[in-house]
Amino acid sequence: QVQLVESGGGLVQAGGSLRLSCAVSGRTFGTNIMAWFRQAPGKEREFVASIGWSSGTTYYTDSVQGRFTISRDNAKNAVYLQMNSLKPEDTAVYYCAATRGSIYSRRRGEYDYWGQGTQVTVSS
Repeated sequence: QVQLVESGGGLVQAGGSLRLSCAVSGRTFGTNIMAWFRQAPGKEREFVASIGWSSGTTYYTDSVQGRFTISRDNAKNAVYLQMNSLKPEDTAVYYCAATRGSIYSRRRGEYDYWGQGTQVTVSS
């Protein structure tokens, strides 16, 4: 089993920055790709960014491209999401996710493990 624990959320003003962390424990060798998703009130959970543990290849949804950066620290079994130039529309619960697969999917159903989420609130 794999456990994911997010941290780093909070309240920030528009234009500010936050760094989310995801600590990965358990049978981590079974996870190939890590991702961040987010879910705003009344909306579907949506893909934000993904990264491969080995390759470091990254993908982003268009709305965060150039503002958010996903990274990983293999030695620490951790994944990060640096969020800059935050906007009120970035307000959501942010979830860390992991998949055993090797496809960089944006579909939540392709991910096998999920964290409990961390709240990010951006005030205008």
